[in-house]
Amino acid sequence: MKTFELNDQEYIELNRLLKMLGMVGTGGEAKIRISDGEALLNGEPETQVRKKLRSGDVIEFGGEKVAIK
Repeated sequence: MKTFELNDQEYIELNRLLKMLGMVGTGGEAKIRISDGEALLNGEPETQVRKKLRSGDVIEFGGEKVAIK
């Protein structure tokens, strides 16, 4: 499982996280794939493109898991 450190941020939006980690090629791809239900947040499908992810959340996407710290 990968981890993503928020550092001084309160949250990061789901679409931005996927782009930053290279899990999608573009923001448009992120929007489509999230809207299609391909992302899981804490084990449940998440379709909000700009969902705010906070410390303790776990994202599953494309067979990978990312813990937000």
